[in-house]
Amino acid sequence: MLSAPSGAGKSSLAKALTADPRFGVSVSHTTRPPRPGEQDGVHYHFVDGPAFARLVERQAFLEHAEVFGNRYGTSKAAVESHLKAGRSVILDIDWQGARRIKAAWPHALTIFIVPPSLEALEARLRGRGQDEEAVILRRMATARDEISHYREFDHVVVNDVFDEALADLRALVFEGRERRPLKLDPATLLAIG
Repeated sequence: MLSAPSGAGKSSLAKALTADPRFGVSVSHTTRPPRPGEQDGVHYHFVDGPAFARLVERQAFLEHAEVFGNRYGTSKAAVESHLKAGRSVILDIDWQGARRIKAAWPHALTIFIVPPSLEALEARLRGRGQDEEAVILRRMATARDEISHYREFDHVVVNDVFDEALADLRALVFEGRERRPLKLDPATLLAIG
């Protein structure tokens, strides 16, 4: 499971990891509208509020949560499909969802992605050019709280240089260990989070 504050790069890292055929990514459902370039069924399954509520009623999700006013859910069927095909599943979810999955599956590997600093996170959010100012400010306001949950995860990876963060993730996922020491010490994480 990969979790991170918005803009830390978890979706890009998850996509890069799934280039290996041993891994599949679970495409989440969401009620948020697609961003430019996003495709239904590829980036997310985009559904409206009533359709999402029906999926919740049918217990179609392993976990679901509301984040920034939109709902997100991890499909049981999608995860089961990957597992039946012999692939490990990468879940790209928020810390709330990771907590729920870890409670159900204690042996699941959880990795929290952090930016090198809050300033870098803000620069990334602005650089995407996808969100209005109010959305960026709201994401930054919640980033500290999101980062404070890093202690709930098995590992923390700093996404400062994408290729280095990807190498760290591959080492954790494929070798089951950290390749390099964490760049941020716990005191620095506490200062951010």
